[in-house]
Amino acid sequence: MTPLEMVAVLAAGVAGGGINAVVGNGSLITFPTLLAVGLPPITANVSNNIGLVPGGITGVMGYRPELKGQRERLLRLAPASVVGSLAGGLLLLTLPESSFNVIVSVLIAMSCALVLIQPKLSSLLAARPGREHGGPWLWLGTLAAGAYGGYFGAGQGILVIGLMGIMLDEKLQRINAAKNVLVLLVNFTAAVLYALVADVDWQAVLLVALGSTMGGFLGARVGRKLPATILRGAIVCIGVVAIVKLLAQP
Repeated sequence: MTPLEMVAVLAAGVAGGGINAVVGNGSLITFPTLLAVGLPPITANVSNNIGLVPGGITGVMGYRPELKGQRERLLRLAPASVVGSLAGGLLLLTLPESSFNVIVSVLIAMSCALVLIQPKLSSLLAARPGREHGGPWLWLGTLAAGAYGGYFGAGQGILVIGLMGIMLDEKLQRINAAKNVLVLLVNFTAAVLYALVADVDWQAVLLVALGSTMGGFLGARVGRKLPATILRGAIVCIGVVAIVKLLAQP
C-alpha cells in the first residue's frame, strides 16, 4: 500500500469500529476500502473480519452498563453465534471464489435495505412483548445470523437487533449491547479460522485493527449523538459503491 492508501484504511477502521458499536454495519466502510486499495475480495473480507475484532472488544467495553443482568441470556446464545460463525467461515473457504462477488453483493444489498428500514423496524419492534431469553426461535435465528457473519460480516448486527427485538421484551440500548457481544463472538471465531487457513493481508489487518480499536471506543461513548440519518445515508452510498465494484470485476 502507498502511504495515502494506508491512511485511508486506518480511517476506514476508525469509522467501521465506531459504526459497528452503534449501528452494526461497519464492514460496509472497511470492506469497500480494502477493495479500493487493491485487495482481492476474499482476502479483503477475511482481513477485514480479523481487523474489526479489537474494535468489537472496545465497543463491548463501552456498553458495559447496558450488559448488566444479561449474563444468562448471552450464555444461552453464545454457542449459536460460535457454531454459526464456523459454518459461515467454512462456506467462505469452500465455495468457489467466483461465487463470492455475487453472494456478497446480495448480502450488501440486504444490509443496505436493513439500514434504511431500521428506524421503522425499531419502532414496530419496541411495542412487541417478548420473553426473557427468546426461546428456541431466537437461538436458531442467532445461529443463522452467525453463519451470515462468518461468511460476510456487514449487516449481521442489524439482523441480530431485529431478531432480539422481535423475541425479547427489552430496551433497544440493552439489545444493542447484547448484539455487540454476539457479533464479537462471531467475528472472533471467524478470525481464528481465517488466521489458520485463509490468505490474510496482515498489513491491512493491523491498520483496520488500530483504527477499529479507536472507533469502537469512540462509537460506544459518543455514537448515539451522531445524526442517524446522515450515518445511514453514508453507509448505503458506500454499500452501493461496493456492489458496483464487486459486480464489475471480471
